[in-house]
Amino acid sequence: MAESRPPPRPHRGATLNRQSSRFALPVRDADGDWLDMQEEVDGAAPPLRTTVTVETPRTIISRNQSPDVGFDRSVNPYRGCEHGCIYCFARPTHAFHDLSPGLDFESRLFAKPDAPALLRAELAKKGYVCRPIAFGTNTDPYQPIETEWRITRACLEVLVEFGHPFTITTKSDRVVRDLDLIAPHAVRGLAAVCMSITTLDPRIAMTLEPRAPAPRRRLAAVRRLVEAGVPCWVSIAPVVPQITDTELEAIVGAAAEAGAGGVFFLPVRLPHEVAPLFRAWLDTHFPDRAAKVMATIQSLRGGRDNDPDFFSRMRGQGPWGDLLRTRFAIACRRHGLEHRRMALRTDLFRPPAGPQGELF
Repeated sequence: MAESRPPPRPHRGATLNRQSSRFALPVRDADGDWLDMQEEVDGAAPPLRTTVTVETPRTIISRNQSPDVGFDRSVNPYRGCEHGCIYCFARPTHAFHDLSPGLDFESRLFAKPDAPALLRAELAKKGYVCRPIAFGTNTDPYQPIETEWRITRACLEVLVEFGHPFTITTKSDRVVRDLDLIAPHAVRGLAAVCMSITTLDPRIAMTLEPRAPAPRRRLAAVRRLVEAGVPCWVSIAPVVPQITDTELEAIVGAAAEAGAGGVFFLPVRLPHEVAPLFRAWLDTHFPDRAAKVMATIQSLRGGRDNDPDFFSRMRGQGPWGDLLRTRFAIACRRHGLEHRRMALRTDLFRPPAGPQGELF
């Protein structure tokens, strides 16, 4: 008998909220009590409220040594993301907190208000070598709770104060609220923004990225950033075959029209707990093509739901991977866009004085 799927939560991405068993954490088994039929007992799933817990890490700069990633350090002001993008490869990180990578990831969030002070302290450490700090590499720094917590902005203020370069990746037009910080820094060659746009269809966006700003608002943000002198790229990440891949050329064209300096794409990745969440999402929102979508993804991923290998995980394999790259290259040539890295200066960095220097 096929497994029954719970109804989708209003304005949420995941349809499931199962715990992960990857870390030997206890997982609740069905035992015949009312919790097994909670959705049926309570009727339609009620709206899920977002909660925010304060997290107090000891350090804030995360280091990265992956050879296929263009940055070696990042700052994540938040854990979890209310945008609810069903494909988000950061979802499995919630399992470390004994929380579900499903609905918990997008509704039970963590904020790090000590991040600006920690950042200042780490920049002041003896021997610190300046390289661009990336924001938005794990969860979105401009998700809705940034409006209240403003941790991302406070971190940017620290970096601006000391001439430290940074990049921002986001799918939110909230980034333009910090143009007063970003634009002058960008003029000095110290800041760049990458706007993530996966679809131009608002109906697809409503289920794929339910709490992210609409695509038209993101394109408007690209225009605002470019007009303010901020180098801005567009990331078509991920491309979901059989759902958004037909829009590849249209998104490249829209990015060029908005003034983006470059564009790149990545095929969808489904690591660890993301794969079953994505399959459940397909069964709910695209049951007519769910099998076709997964077959194409597996074609891109060497017969698996996910390819974890460096370099190939970013490109995709086989005929589908070749086709996407060819289409993308033709679209970029047609619109005069090049694939080039965001090159930022590091020579303007002046470290904080540190505790000893503040005595004089």
